[in-house]
Amino acid sequence: MIFSILKSVHIFSVIAWMAGLLYLPRIFMYHSNANIMKETSETFKIMEKKLFSIIMTPALIFTWVSGLSMTHYLGIDTWLIIKFLFVFLLTIYHFICRKWLIDFANDSNKIKPKFFRITNEIPAIFLIAIIILVVFKPF
Repeated sequence: MIFSILKSVHIFSVIAWMAGLLYLPRIFMYHSNANIMKETSETFKIMEKKLFSIIMTPALIFTWVSGLSMTHYLGIDTWLIIKFLFVFLLTIYHFICRKWLIDFANDSNKIKPKFFRITNEIPAIFLIAIIILVVFKPF
């Protein structure tokens, strides 16, 4: 029963966190457009801050806590260690997004929209690897 609760929390948290990791760089892409007006920029700042602080960061915490808690029931195998590596890389990406968010909040972003369009794909690539590891447990 406890394992099922942990697994449910984990799945929900991962979905929420991944949604944020995929959407926030897209907002950054639109926000970095040099032609936007001040009012539009302020709207993007609010969207970015709320997405990051209300959805993404709590989801990150619940993802890690529930995932690590499940290892008590599952044990640790090679595939899981590799999965943790990908989740750790996603966590680093999460905090890189925080740095970009701060740059936008301070009106000091120098990054072009194309960069955000490309980096937007990073979480999706890691997610594919994680899903393959979880489903097939190849190691």
